Amino acid sequence: MTTTPETKTPETTAPEPATPRPEARAPRGFADRRAADLALERHIVDKVSAVYERWGFEALATPAFEYADALGKFLPDADRPNEGVFALADDDEQWMALRYDLTAPLARFAAQNWETLPKPFRRYAFGPVWRNEKPGPGRFREFIQCDADTVGSARPEADAEIIAMAAEGLRAAGLGADQAVLRIASRKLVNGVLEAAGVTSAAQTLSVLRAIDKLDRLGPEGVSALLGEGRLDDSGDFTKGAGLTRSGIDAVLSYLAVTADSRTAVLDALDGIIGSTRAGAEGLADLARITEALKALGVGETAAVIDPSVVRGLEYYTGAVFEAELLLVTTDEKGRAVRFGSIGGGGRYDDLVARFTGETVPATGFSFGVSRLGAALRAAGLGDQSAVRGPVVVIAFDQGDMAHYFAAASELRSHGIAAEVYLGQAGMKAQMKYADRRRAPAAIMLGGDEIASGRVTIKDLDLGRALSAKVADNQTWKDERPGQISVPRDQMIAEVRRILSAAQAD
Repeated sequence: MTTTPETKTPETTAPEPATPRPEARAPRGFADRRAADLALERHIVDKVSAVYERWGFEALATPAFEYADALGKFLPDADRPNEGVFALADDDEQWMALRYDLTAPLARFAAQNWETLPKPFRRYAFGPVWRNEKPGPGRFREFIQCDADTVGSARPEADAEIIAMAAEGLRAAGLGADQAVLRIASRKLVNGVLEAAGVTSAAQTLSVLRAIDKLDRLGPEGVSALLGEGRLDDSGDFTKGAGLTRSGIDAVLSYLAVTADSRTAVLDALDGIIGSTRAGAEGLADLARITEALKALGVGETAAVIDPSVVRGLEYYTGAVFEAELLLVTTDEKGRAVRFGSIGGGGRYDDLVARFTGETVPATGFSFGVSRLGAALRAAGLGDQSAVRGPVVVIAFDQGDMAHYFAAASELRSHGIAAEVYLGQAGMKAQMKYADRRRAPAAIMLGGDEIASGRVTIKDLDLGRALSAKVADNQTWKDERPGQISVPRDQMIAEVRRILSAAQAD
């Protein structure tokens, strides 16, 4: 019997697993911003910065990173200071953190350069800040602020100047007189009501402040519960209260309920509640001087009001505090009402520079939340994306004529007009759609006939967009050919400028 050699099946190697593709996603709390968003933010920064400069404030830029111990606010008692800030260890084992606002870096700069600075030192700054906090609707981990601060003046009039300047900044940013209000209070007033309510411990103080800060959301009844034993919310969670007595609760609620038609009348009413306390009397005296200065600066009673419920979150405030509240009706993409609330704030912080020097240096300032204000303007329909214009688009008909297209685009740019040649592979219809999506004011057409005759066809896309909403019949649209003209090549610049001027006039 003949045996045949055993045939072995060749061994096969399993294919290497494909490298998994990463999911395209932005980190939570960090947003992509296209041209319309950036243009709106730049508009706000430019307008507000111009106000700051008119008031005599000089620009200052500080680094995105500061040493973590210089920031000093959000840092926990832990080896890695990564709560509240984004931190990393440098190669010399010193911790650095991205700035969480523009004020703490200013305090470091002032302490480092105090001997050479003009005093008071008046500076403004703008730029991104970062907070390592839980993101939510309208709450980002990276956002833009625009600040102005006066370092070295203890006068309440310095606070008044900051408030008046903030009011002017709100108008410059695009808000009407009835669309935002500045609310003013003082940490000294709060200390006075804490004294009147019999609060002595730091823990109880914090609980009272947190309760006051929830007044707009929970109302007096909810705040009363948080000032007392505590509150059970709709989800079944129980928040332990501050444990005040009934008389202490009544003192706080009476303080929060004070309203009047004028700043002076509010101060008079508060005097009857906290005027007998040392801190309260000091706070009322400061606000009286602020009120007098605001009147002299022309700030109306509705533009800036005294509101005892204002409690700024950052712990470094020592005196007057103020918040800019948006009054606009805003909606989300589904038409649902959205409340933005605060779009900026600030106050007096007389102890921040002292962290470095050991000597008290009075300071006060205000910060616009540029990203938040931009989002609010868009939600109110005021951040119109049509304000962001694209370039004039030169249509590409034939590869052999590219030199003519580039020459036309270069000529437009040399006269200060943004322009581009279409460099895709699509046909005429798709190119016109491209130009429309870029919100181009005009399209330049140089076909073979135009090149041969020394002419250029220009389509006024702005006019076309305006007329398209009024023309129901497509044939009418084709017959009228709205906004399309043919001119000699040497008249191209003048005609495009006419189109741009007409758009600016609208």
